[in-house]
Amino acid sequence: MSLCGYFLRISMIPIKSRIIFRNPSCLVINKLKGESAQGVLDEKIVNLPKILAAELGVKKETIQAAHRVDVPVTGCVVFALTKPALRFLNSAFAGKDNLCIEKYYWAIAEKPSFDLAKSGTLVHWIETNVRSNKSFTYNEDGTNRKKASLQYQIVGEGTNYLFMKIQLLSGRHHQIRAQLAAVGLHIKGDVKYGAKRGEKDGGIRLHAHYLSFPNPLNPSEKICVTADPPEMDNLWEAFKKAYTE
Repeated sequence: MSLCGYFLRISMIPIKSRIIFRNPSCLVINKLKGESAQGVLDEKIVNLPKILAAELGVKKETIQAAHRVDVPVTGCVVFALTKPALRFLNSAFAGKDNLCIEKYYWAIAEKPSFDLAKSGTLVHWIETNVRSNKSFTYNEDGTNRKKASLQYQIVGEGTNYLFMKIQLLSGRHHQIRAQLAAVGLHIKGDVKYGAKRGEKDGGIRLHAHYLSFPNPLNPSEKICVTADPPEMDNLWEAFKKAYTE
């Protein structure tokens, strides 16, 4: 199946079934691979804000992503439904005003040839090349570089893959993908960052599993959401079993 054909297929999945939280200020949806949270003109990529706007019966300009989740990645994405909520959430996800955000991902990485600690913290400085849409990691600060950090835990493994739980401690472009690649780990399907081969559907095995953020209507209140991968298969089922044991 062609990449375009796959994206057209997934866009037919009922979107209401993937809305996992909604209040008057924002909503959270379990994004599919092939959907752009920021909205794009490329016909091969599903414009998620446009589809949400049509479903909710509002202007597409009303719905704005409050943070970035890459097109080939699945999972929890927050959309603001009002301009004040967008300003508030943009500030929160940018780490301003002491507003706490928690982001946990599931990642399936190709098993490396070296031993890896079961848990740890990765710290790099990231520079993004806009033209190539790729981030590059360094071990020291420098011009146009931003500090990036994450914590990981290996929750299980299969014959060929590691199952990793990752907490993002910062929010940089392609951060998990670039930081794992920097230490010799490659997310299944992510050929841009060194994976052996791509997935036939164009996605990668990275999923935004858990998200906690302040409620724009009441900043002292936390909104916490969890979502399994929207299209479970044997590999994701094996991950989930290892994660819950």
